[in-house]
Amino acid sequence: MHDLSDSIISINGLGPKAQEKLNAIGIYNLEHLLFHLPHRYQNKTRLTKLNQAQVGEEALVELTIERIEEAPTRQRQLLCYLSDEHDRTLLLRFFHFNQYQKQNFTRRDTVQCFGEIKIGRDGLEMHHPEYRLITKGQPNLLEKTLSPIYPLTGNIHQAQLKKWIDIALETLKKSPLSDNFENLAKNSMPSLKQALETLHHPKEGENLDQIAEFRHISQQRLIIEELCAHQLSLLKLKNERKRKISNIFEIKTHLSDRLLNDLGFKLTNAQRRSIDEINTDISSPHPMLRLLQGDVGSGKTIVAVFACLQAVENGFQAAIMAPTEILAAQHLQGFSNYLAPLGIDIAFLTGSQNTSQRSEQLDRIKSGQAKIIIGTHALFQESVNFNKLGLIVIDEQHKFGVHQRLSLAQKAQNTPHQLVMTATPIPRSLTMSTYADLDSSIIDELPPGRKPIKTIAISTNRKDEVIKKIKQVCTDNNQVYWVCTLIEESEVLRAESATNTHQYLQDVLSGLSVALIHGRMNKDEKSKIMGHFLAGKINVLVATTVIEVGVNVPNASLMVIENSERLGLAQLHQLRGRVGRGKDASICILMYQSPLSANATERLDTLRQTNDGFKIAQKDLELRGPGEILGTQQTGIANMKIANIVRDGYLMNQVRYYSEQFLNLDENQQQSLITRWITDDKTQYVNT
Repeated sequence: MHDLSDSIISINGLGPKAQEKLNAIGIYNLEHLLFHLPHRYQNKTRLTKLNQAQVGEEALVELTIERIEEAPTRQRQLLCYLSDEHDRTLLLRFFHFNQYQKQNFTRRDTVQCFGEIKIGRDGLEMHHPEYRLITKGQPNLLEKTLSPIYPLTGNIHQAQLKKWIDIALETLKKSPLSDNFENLAKNSMPSLKQALETLHHPKEGENLDQIAEFRHISQQRLIIEELCAHQLSLLKLKNERKRKISNIFEIKTHLSDRLLNDLGFKLTNAQRRSIDEINTDISSPHPMLRLLQGDVGSGKTIVAVFACLQAVENGFQAAIMAPTEILAAQHLQGFSNYLAPLGIDIAFLTGSQNTSQRSEQLDRIKSGQAKIIIGTHALFQESVNFNKLGLIVIDEQHKFGVHQRLSLAQKAQNTPHQLVMTATPIPRSLTMSTYADLDSSIIDELPPGRKPIKTIAISTNRKDEVIKKIKQVCTDNNQVYWVCTLIEESEVLRAESATNTHQYLQDVLSGLSVALIHGRMNKDEKSKIMGHFLAGKINVLVATTVIEVGVNVPNASLMVIENSERLGLAQLHQLRGRVGRGKDASICILMYQSPLSANATERLDTLRQTNDGFKIAQKDLELRGPGEILGTQQTGIANMKIANIVRDGYLMNQVRYYSEQFLNLDENQQQSLITRWITDDKTQYVNT
């Protein structure tokens, strides 16, 4: 007799090769087999009469064989003609067959067939159906419940997988299965055992439409439990982090008030709220780990500046880490504008600095002369020694791995406070599930005076109209970005190269200054070009997506994005955010190559209809899924057993309710829930 904890190799007929393939998808024991759920069902619970059969739907029929023949076509076909008692007919068509199969079909025998009903030249057909020769004593195809169809792996067949899962289900009937939700308050859902039995073999009366839409109560029971497991693991990390001791910042206003008086603009309510939330965190003895999210141009940088001022006033250093040198240089310029009048020393550290430049910056960091340190990945290298690091600001956090953040945090004597920023708004369901270990601040309003950017989509065969618009914009003393998606020509992707486009625009825009910038240029070249563009010496800047984040040129009022159909929604929105920063109305032209796929059409339509980054982020999540958006850092979220963040977001409030109940249970009960659903180890996240 089997037990649910038995290894799958204990199943008779399941060998080492099959074991290896099942292990690869997280199935190690019989209990794991129970959670390998069907992705659809076949209904073999009743026989369908031919006059009730629907074309395009699967049906189980029982008919009489009238004749068998081989079709005299180039591709051999076995044709088996069937009829019912009213002389209605169905043709079985086999494109692959053997002589034994042909000889087995006997005129006047009764046969049961299951398959999709198709329409052929002479009436109804089935192609390669599942069949049983009833007259010859073969077992009946009729089932008492709906027949599950499972996702397959390797070359394991459906019949094999069904057999092994049925063994696990038989074991379930005789073995206890720990039910994590059994004693939770306000739990009216079916038991885990009931939910699994229903989903593997739903009875005919079950609501198949609900099951197909993953809205059946038995599916919701499992979805909520799986999402709870993920959220609980993150909340445990958060609690673990909160138990660590950090430096208490006494909230001081001397430098903050001076900066506020010199700003020249008023902070939005959302910015003030975010600053207050950060101040509450850093004035506690536990390390802050706060996610600051806001749309392009919403003013996250100034919020980070105010957090850095608190570090400085408390005698600590603050480090700001950016993913690219262009963005780091932009931060250096922005922070210097705010902090230089306050006499605060800023160090700058990147990988491209020469030995003497680097040495000078390292000395200023180590001595404590530099209070604010801005840089790229170079900040967490071994040679960097901080004097008294108390705050870390990570910009575009999704571009840094867990270990990179950890390397920087470990350079502080006590666990530092951390503020992670993103200009890509994160949908609420993702924030609740994937970032449950972070506190979150949202800047959900733009500074006053920001005009919405008009967005239009134009086919590449209308390039002449775009050139005309560029000339008009430059005549009005504004500037233009022309964004290319590749540096060099690629026939495969059919994308114009930036170098060719630069030459083309120089030819058609004679009299205007057209420059080129791309990621393969060295830092000095890029800085020089961006400096000239910012100063208004360049009319049109041809760029790759290096200008996606961070570059701020208020006089740029037109952006042309070539081959826009190749880019994701979030990236297009980030690029578009480089214009619309000045006093004049701005336009973004999305150029595309026809024909557009349905997905690309939906992306471009979304951008034309809204400038709201949160709506765009939600649509991006729906179109691409969490795996594409989150990247490899959160593969557990993308590869769940039954839950789907996009589809099941409506259940997140219940998930939060149950997760918080689990936090009050003992460690064994918590771990039981987590290990059932999560195979990857998240302990590496604790110290980040």
